[in-house]
Amino acid sequence: MTISRLAILALALAAHALPAGADPAAGRKLAQQKCATCHGIDGLARMPIAPHLAGENEIYIQTQLKAFRTGKRESEMMSVIAKTLSDEQIVDVADWYASIKITVTMPP
Repeated sequence: MTISRLAILALALAAHALPAGADPAAGRKLAQQKCATCHGIDGLARMPIAPHLAGENEIYIQTQLKAFRTGKRESEMMSVIAKTLSDEQIVDVADWYASIKITVTMPP
């Protein structure tokens, strides 16, 4: 494969992975309705068994939500919630949580 074909392939894969038309404001609203009880509106989990989502990669969040929705991944709570989400809603909520900035302070 030539370099130009590799570049075209890489661009095509990257374009496919990018959330098209993500709406973080809609994602925030959806997160308040469906996610905040466990994951927090700020993405910091409220329950010990729920992961933090703040600053997580949006592709990772989308992949996991789709896996819960299809049954590829199972969780009593997440499987039920994910089945109610459209592809657009998954992109929006993933973009919302990915847009949250996390800062870390190292101990002395």
